[in-house]
Amino acid sequence: MSGSRCPRPALPVLRWLPRYSRAWLPLDLLAGLAVGLTAVPQALAYAELAGLPPQYGLYSSFMGCFVYCLLGTAKDVTLGPTAIMSLLVSSYAFHQPVYAVLLAFLSGCIQLAMGLLRLGFLLDFISCPVIKGFTSAASITISFNQIKNILGLQGIPRQFFLQLYETLRRIGETRAGDAVLGLSCLATLAGLRAMKSHLPQAAPTEPLAVRISYLIVWIAATARNALVVLFAGLVAYSFQVMGSQPFRLTGSIPQGLPAFRPPRFSLAAPNGTVPFQSMVQDMGVGLAVVPLMGLLETIAIAKAFASQNGYRIDPDQELLALGVANVLGSFVSSYPITGSFGRTAVNAQSGVCTPAGGLLTGALVLLSLAYLTSLFCYIPKAALAAVIISAVVPMFDAGIFRTLWRVKRLDLVPLCVTFLLCFWEVQYGIVAGVLVSGVLLLYSIARPPIKVSEGAVLLVQPGSSLHFPAVEHLRDSVCSRALAASPARSVVLDCCHVSSIDYTAVLGLAELLQELRRHGLSLAFCGLQDPVLQVLLSAGLEGFQHFPSWEEAEHCGGAEPGGSRAEPLIGTAESTGLIQ
Repeated sequence: MSGSRCPRPALPVLRWLPRYSRAWLPLDLLAGLAVGLTAVPQALAYAELAGLPPQYGLYSSFMGCFVYCLLGTAKDVTLGPTAIMSLLVSSYAFHQPVYAVLLAFLSGCIQLAMGLLRLGFLLDFISCPVIKGFTSAASITISFNQIKNILGLQGIPRQFFLQLYETLRRIGETRAGDAVLGLSCLATLAGLRAMKSHLPQAAPTEPLAVRISYLIVWIAATARNALVVLFAGLVAYSFQVMGSQPFRLTGSIPQGLPAFRPPRFSLAAPNGTVPFQSMVQDMGVGLAVVPLMGLLETIAIAKAFASQNGYRIDPDQELLALGVANVLGSFVSSYPITGSFGRTAVNAQSGVCTPAGGLLTGALVLLSLAYLTSLFCYIPKAALAAVIISAVVPMFDAGIFRTLWRVKRLDLVPLCVTFLLCFWEVQYGIVAGVLVSGVLLLYSIARPPIKVSEGAVLLVQPGSSLHFPAVEHLRDSVCSRALAASPARSVVLDCCHVSSIDYTAVLGLAELLQELRRHGLSLAFCGLQDPVLQVLLSAGLEGFQHFPSWEEAEHCGGAEPGGSRAEPLIGTAESTGLIQ
């Protein structure tokens, strides 16, 4: 029919694929290549951080690319292993691949359920100070976790404070080769990052030589992880050929693609078999922390790049995409994945036009697994440690402390609680931060600001909605001021800021009405919004009076209860224009 709107396709890929332009193809291919060159070395490094064999980083890097191409709603986002998720996996998978793969499957199921039930709003209860505290602490924890590989130390414990103590105690055992290579890689990565951030855009009118030079520098800076790992591998291989090896190497990686099979729901142990129920108990709170942090990272990244590039995302569809990626990823031995800020930034800066760029990224990872794993054994661990440190250092936001001190100092409490406890255990920091934020939120609900103005009557104006925790506070504030005045004054409750009210609050207002009437005073309401007025009318409060404005209520407020006064606006919901 002419002028009718076609229904929006349920599958996100069908929203952009039918209108795919040939002009988008080169940009998508360039972006997929750039992200792939970043993803492969990072995958090897993040597997080390997760405490898993290096191949598991590669196993985790391709399924998310393919799934997100079909189900994702943000053209820039790339899914895969990240530093924060690897840190969480190291805490809850106990360096056991079987636990890590099962954690991916269960996390994906939880994320799928949240997406189907449209529970993405639950992430809104994790406040920005909690997120900043966690990411800043994770940046320090992850960076220091890699110092042992930069220095070539072995046998360093995982817990942060023990790690700090042991590293400082054994710093005299530093291997010179690893330290020199690791610091050189760090300096090179920092230099290439700075070069890219200060690289001016080459205009189309510039000479060809200038544009080619710009492209070479841009590719080198974008693929800096791959270049540094390649250079370090060549250096290590050269020493191996000469018969000496001053570096600790990654070691052999099995060649070939992972088998497509369901995750194992039990684990063979020397003293028997660990059943599924025991594995779930072992992972404990990780089954809540891992899927929630995965969702949080993905949605935060998608929203940031969507607003920056002028398009909208569907948060619940993002939950579904991540859940499917984790469930299917567990069938190819992937550990939990999420949105990667670094690779997403590379994707966006490369000019990607659609999620199709992820297809080339996933293909590059598969090619690496099929043909290049024999070369990865020469990659020094110090070089991979430099890649991780370079990726996580920008996550530390020192300015957030100064900003919150200037904007709202109370928000420093959940920030500092999360930040400090994350050094003990990540899950304790996140849970404690959310609880502190929740307490502060509940306190603001239980103690709303109440403005009191004295005149012929006492004008009381709550600053927010009235819910059951705030009733006693409101009653005490009204009664103490109304009865303490000389002479005692009637009360006008200005509810212009009250958009909702619950049953307990209605009972509290009824008791307040009765208490004031016992002292010969009246209570009138003004400025009631329609939903609140309908609730109060339905409750049938004895002596309920409502005026359009506080001036009218003040004019009528001097009469004793039951005396003559202007007719208040009371009655049925129908008479007030409410629609049932």
